[in-house]
Amino acid sequence: MKTQLAVNSEIYSSVELSDGKAPDWVELIPAGPTVTGRDGRSWLFDDMAAELVKTNFITRAIDLPIDWEHATQRRASVGQEAPAGAWIKQFEVRNGALWGHVEWTPRGTAQVEAREYRFLSPVFDYDLDNRRIVRMVSAALTNIPNFLMTALNQEAPEITPVKLSPAFLALLGLPDTATEEQAMSAATQLKTTAQAANTEQPNLAQFVPRADYDALVGRATNAEQALASQKKAEHDKEVDAAITSATQAGKITPSTVEYHRAMCQDEAGLTRFKAFVGAAPVVADPSGLSERKPDNVATALNSEEQQVAKLLGMSEAEFIKGKV
Repeated sequence: MKTQLAVNSEIYSSVELSDGKAPDWVELIPAGPTVTGRDGRSWLFDDMAAELVKTNFITRAIDLPIDWEHATQRRASVGQEAPAGAWIKQFEVRNGALWGHVEWTPRGTAQVEAREYRFLSPVFDYDLDNRRIVRMVSAALTNIPNFLMTALNQEAPEITPVKLSPAFLALLGLPDTATEEQAMSAATQLKTTAQAANTEQPNLAQFVPRADYDALVGRATNAEQALASQKKAEHDKEVDAAITSATQAGKITPSTVEYHRAMCQDEAGLTRFKAFVGAAPVVADPSGLSERKPDNVATALNSEEQQVAKLLGMSEAEFIKGKV
């Protein structure tokens, strides 16, 4: 599967403030199955895409950044600072849309609550063949809205008193002048009475003991963690091999190894690094020191060579000289 990184995707999401505070959950991708940006480009975000995004996030096993104006892609790639305003720690699909549980930094919290930034723009990888979104990379605070979604600091809507139906109030045994609170109280009482009257025993075939359920959940969690650890180890091994090969080929210098390693923390970064190495010129010719030997130094004879020298009546020095 060939993937492409969508940075300037022009898909903007937003979430209402909760009690005047930066929200714990933010909408990152609107409900699909087709999501279209302001520039006319479209991507596929269906059930399979949602599962791929969540699985790749668990496999990667690190939080994703919410930066300012896509600094992770535009500034970090050239060695400039790209601080995070928040960290995405969990994904959840709600009515077909992708939501993220976030932990804001003090600076990010202050700017969102001060209404300096109101929207989010996601960065993701997608399959070139079918344009299905497969992996979230980051998101950015921005002030260029696109989709009709809730803003990070949307004004609270005006509350209009609820007009209760006289027929509904009569069904509850209340007069036409009853308030919403009185109706809620009456409905709650009816619900309590109905539950108390329901003496039907539950079907035990539909339930499992809590201990068994917890054990299954624990096994699933352990399996996910083990898979994530294995994937990370394999990825790290591939990164080491790619960097070693690039260094030996003179495509990168030893002083930049850690910089390139940091850029290869995910599959997309490793792919970009390999593409860079393939197109980069040689900047550091191999020294060839590993093939050179100091003057007047020879390798000692092994046991077989010593036996041959003895049979030929030669000293070790004479035999070695004849090998050169």
